[in-house]
Amino acid sequence: MKYFFVLILVVLFSACSINKAQMKEKKVVEIDDLKYIPQSISFYTQNVDINISEDEIAKIQSNYERRYFRVWNMDEPSESLENVKWPFRSFRVGKSYGENLQPLEQSFFDEMYENSNFDNYASLNKKALTLQHVNIRVMPTLKPLTKDPTIAGEGFPFDYLQNSTLEANKPIFVSHYSKDREWVYVFSSFASGWIKSNEIVFLDKKYTDAWQEAKQLFITKENISIFSNEGDFLFKSKIGMMLAIVDKNESDYTVLTVAAYKNSKPMFLKATLSKDVVSENILTFSKENIDHIISEISLSNYGWGGMYNQRDCSSMLRDLFSVFGVWLPRNSSQQSRMGTIISLENLEDEEKIKLIKEKAIPFQTLLYKKGHIVLYVGTYNGEIIIFHNTWGIKTKKDGVAGRVVIGRSIFSSLRLGKNQENYDEESEILRNLKSMNILTSKN
Repeated sequence: MKYFFVLILVVLFSACSINKAQMKEKKVVEIDDLKYIPQSISFYTQNVDINISEDEIAKIQSNYERRYFRVWNMDEPSESLENVKWPFRSFRVGKSYGENLQPLEQSFFDEMYENSNFDNYASLNKKALTLQHVNIRVMPTLKPLTKDPTIAGEGFPFDYLQNSTLEANKPIFVSHYSKDREWVYVFSSFASGWIKSNEIVFLDKKYTDAWQEAKQLFITKENISIFSNEGDFLFKSKIGMMLAIVDKNESDYTVLTVAAYKNSKPMFLKATLSKDVVSENILTFSKENIDHIISEISLSNYGWGGMYNQRDCSSMLRDLFSVFGVWLPRNSSQQSRMGTIISLENLEDEEKIKLIKEKAIPFQTLLYKKGHIVLYVGTYNGEIIIFHNTWGIKTKKDGVAGRVVIGRSIFSSLRLGKNQENYDEESEILRNLKSMNILTSKN
């Protein structure tokens, strides 16, 4: 019998040795840009000094608030029913996969369409607020839809039913309920889609009018727990949030927040926020402000469509610029059309580099390639440097695509990954740049 136990021990220890050896063989991929390009925001803001007059600040803030609250001033949905049905034209059997990595069947799409209750589109037309940080889905389900998960750059985390996210106490316009009433189809200032019906409260016009007429606060600190003055947890802070001011003293602001009461009715609560985590006015483009906001934004990892309370390339830029009073739309393609647009198409790489260096303004210029958008921050050792939230670097070996995953916000060159093994030059950022756009106060 003792030989049996000796054999078992030999096998166990052998297995442990093999596992440890395997673990040692697995190396963390080092990326040259992250080793040699400064990753501190303060390095790039040393010479930033942009002065904006009080009149210009008032103009920018007024324009931003108009866009932020626009859905509370609608009487009907801003999109046609046919436009809202776009997911059912875009995603089909044979090219869509579910959470079990198996192809989705037609029954899934039939169920989603029926539950979408499009016959009742625009039947509710009510104003509301979100109660917490919520996901906006393009179909009324939490189940994912991916493309072929065996292909690099597909599968996790690219759930194509994830449209975006909304922060807590965000103004929305509600079109109608799903058939099972678990979901509502909503419009926000920058995106539309399905959110859970228990994640909102409806507001009468007198309250929406009063809320948007009040002086607003901009949240400037990420992930702070916000409590009611009675001590109950409400939600976490998020760069890009705005809340209405009720009162203030030397150190704090009292703001109005909303929780659920019953039957989707609002319960208005007061919360106290330190002046260290908010701003009563839009922020100016100063070294200190840019340092602070980009440092806060950088705390979140990559999250496709804002999943897991994170950010992707376009949502990071939208939130970053919100506190500076610059409104940006949801996706990278739309963002690339804001401000003064300069085409980079049909130019050689060196021509693009020359034009960007001549025209781009640090922290005010976006560079766009299909599916990705970045912020120009200046140069380092003569090389253009960008700030962006990215999933990773594309590779190709023997015709097979792969990825070196980064999954966070970084400072890099436009040739990120150029020294990686099996680097896919055809997918290089610089080679695929289509345009740059300089954001201005008119946005």
